[in-house]
Amino acid sequence: MERINFLRKQVFENLKFSNEFHYLFYKNYEQHADLSEEERYAEAFFSAFSKLTPSITEGELIVGKRDIPLCAGEQQEWVSAYKSIAEARRKKAGNGQDSHMAIDYELILSKGILGIIKMIDEYLLNCNKEKESFYKCCKRCLQAVIKHSENYADLALKMSEQANDPIRQSELKKIAEICKKVPAGPAESFYEAVQSVHFITHCLSLNPFRTGAQQFQLGHPDRYLLPFFEKDIQNGTITKEYAQLLLDCLGIQINMRVPSGLSSGYMVGGRDEHGNIVANELTEICMQVIDDIRLVYPAVGLCYTEGMPEKYLDKACKLLSKGYSHPAIFNDDVITKGLIHYGVPMKQARNYIHSTCVEITPVASSNVWVASPYTNMPQLLLELMNKEYSTFDALLNAYFEKLDAHIKSNFEAENHNRSVRAQNSINPLLSCFVNDCLQKGVDIERGGAKYNWITPSFVGMANLVDSLYAIKTLVFDEKKLTLCEFRSILESNFEGNESLRFYILNRIPKYGNDLNEIDQYFSFISEHIASECKKYSGLHSNSNLIPSVFCWVMHERFGRETSATPDGRKAGFPLGDGSGPCQGRELNGPTASVLSSTKWDHSKFIGGVAVNLKFSKASLGVKSLDTMISIIKTYLKRGGFEVQINVVDNETLKKAQQNPEGYQDLVVRIGGYSDYFVRLSPEMQEEVILRTTHNV
Repeated sequence: MERINFLRKQVFENLKFSNEFHYLFYKNYEQHADLSEEERYAEAFFSAFSKLTPSITEGELIVGKRDIPLCAGEQQEWVSAYKSIAEARRKKAGNGQDSHMAIDYELILSKGILGIIKMIDEYLLNCNKEKESFYKCCKRCLQAVIKHSENYADLALKMSEQANDPIRQSELKKIAEICKKVPAGPAESFYEAVQSVHFITHCLSLNPFRTGAQQFQLGHPDRYLLPFFEKDIQNGTITKEYAQLLLDCLGIQINMRVPSGLSSGYMVGGRDEHGNIVANELTEICMQVIDDIRLVYPAVGLCYTEGMPEKYLDKACKLLSKGYSHPAIFNDDVITKGLIHYGVPMKQARNYIHSTCVEITPVASSNVWVASPYTNMPQLLLELMNKEYSTFDALLNAYFEKLDAHIKSNFEAENHNRSVRAQNSINPLLSCFVNDCLQKGVDIERGGAKYNWITPSFVGMANLVDSLYAIKTLVFDEKKLTLCEFRSILESNFEGNESLRFYILNRIPKYGNDLNEIDQYFSFISEHIASECKKYSGLHSNSNLIPSVFCWVMHERFGRETSATPDGRKAGFPLGDGSGPCQGRELNGPTASVLSSTKWDHSKFIGGVAVNLKFSKASLGVKSLDTMISIIKTYLKRGGFEVQINVVDNETLKKAQQNPEGYQDLVVRIGGYSDYFVRLSPEMQEEVILRTTHNV
């Protein structure tokens, strides 16, 4: 573990993202304005990767990262001459999502880049001019990756000659040998496969037209790496312990590739394309990475399915009981059902990824725009409270009319963004690894992917449900005040009306306590959203509008911007953190919370559903761990989509607030993703602390 402890330390001390790639790209790009866009892009891309400085840290076994800063002169040139050009080109490329996907890792492992180039050469034999430009650009970008890998091989060999330690010298020679072979050629060993997977992902993360961080997921490594693992174990070229070390090193590289506050990882388990349960040694090894490296990534999802051996869920829960925020538990059967509902064939429906947090996209075939956009559900209600309504149903109908108009408007805006991207952006390297771009001869930005969904997310659903029920109770049933009077009280943030606020919080029932009279509104609203989204289809083929109910960090951002709400929430406080109950409102225990959260159909919300549960670490023993597993199984059996668990005590969180330096690696689950607690805003830290802690 000495190696891993040293490498994980680098994540906290040395994580930096160099501008070198974009500097090199735009320096060449500006010199070739006379070329076509595809030719100009291809040459600049090849030039940048050819010159990009390779970097290997002491102890690394899996290589490929960008952390070498520009020298003073180059940095000055970047800032003065090229940074503004890069930003202007990014803006021209257009807004929208990217990298919320997993590519075709089986393709790169089985064929290698040279095999894919051979495929492209065959396509070039019979294509029109437009496709010819696309294919040639793809080919040049693939050649750039090979050159970059060869530069790593050269560096590793040079470092081996300078190494004093014979063990490290041997490791560096092995790295050089592997980087000469993959990803250019097919992988033949487990080590080669892991290196190839990481290196191609590293290269994809350097996108000239998208200057922000890229979050590519690694698909299902316990499937595509299994043949290499089994063969190497059988012939004695690798041990289980060394395989674990390689995947630990891969996990650390994810943290070097993606900054905290986002999400990147992989999934394990589930059922394969033939319906067989995936549960093997690699499933356990991939989860063990969480315990070994103790970092925010990889974001691991365990796809649980009926009939899976108990030890896999047990291992997941034992990891969670240690205070880690991973793995999240996904319902493989519900997700597969949802994908089939949206027209995905069974074979593909078994192969999906949580594309960052909980958003589901088919592996190797997606250009899905997740969380596009987020909608503040309570805010729409507040905007209706400036007049009176004859009945509660009339208010509800007005809300749905407003929501429908909002969905339509947002869809039109996202579809426009798609159009801008199609006209002004390309991503040829990524297009080589996403079906059906090469087959069609169409770039992923222009509709080449098989699935082009747009998945808006609806934030603050629990606040909306609680608010509607409070309005129904106070305005229409008890007639304590009018709707306009209620709005006035909210605008003053309950000032002078604390007794009313406490009445709302303590006397009016809340979502999350297994009370049908209020839980039914969540079902009613979610059914309406799914039905309304079904009406829309976008610019590219298979671009359905598919809803989600999760929030990333938007519950905190929306909360800051939203006045007090009828559910008793004060102005500025975060909204509910997913599709579960609001913070601190599930008063009847975790089972009641789970029952409330599963009274509506999750399968139509493939855009993502997140439910948070928080358990006391101090009270969690062997028997209570069994209880936690039982609660999770109840949630899944009732059709729950995904559940994420924090096992931590508020005392620890408060100590971390007071002494952040001592808790740098304390990771907590937020609204679908995990983050370091001490890096959260004070408001978000308080939101996590105020979530109901269950003793089991």
